[in-house]
Amino acid sequence: MGPSEGIKIVATNPNASRHYEFKEFVEAGLLLTGTEIKSIRAHSPNLADSFVEVFLRNGKAEAFLVGAHIAPYSHGNIWNHEPVRRRKLLLHRHQIEKMFGAVQMDGMTIVPTKIYLKKGYAKIELAVAKGRRKGDKRAAHREKTDRRDIRQASQKSKAQKRQ
Repeated sequence: MGPSEGIKIVATNPNASRHYEFKEFVEAGLLLTGTEIKSIRAHSPNLADSFVEVFLRNGKAEAFLVGAHIAPYSHGNIWNHEPVRRRKLLLHRHQIEKMFGAVQMDGMTIVPTKIYLKKGYAKIELAVAKGRRKGDKRAAHREKTDRRDIRQASQKSKAQKRQ
């Protein structure tokens, strides 16, 4: 996803990569009301405590975004939306069934990682992920800091060679 594709990232989930190990990413649409899309364009969603519920209803698999906070639209009136509500995700049936299987059989969870605008439509990136244990989180953090230290050291040595 680059700027050439007309994608504008509006919100990210800051804790997702720390708490989960991502296995697969899926792009989904969001079923929104008029004031919700206006609020998203004004950069006011928050994915920090959100998750995705996938379940069967009347033989059909459905997916919902739960716990995402989209602030009320500043110029909204009495028909303004509720900030935290369940929002239906627009996915193909085979995608929902695949995610439902991963959640039921493999013990995975579905985590929203970012909301972005693509060609004027609000999209959400979902990650099928497995939760990390405390030791895994420490190891991942250590690897991240080691990579950062190596990168900083190489940049410092390049700068010294130029002088």
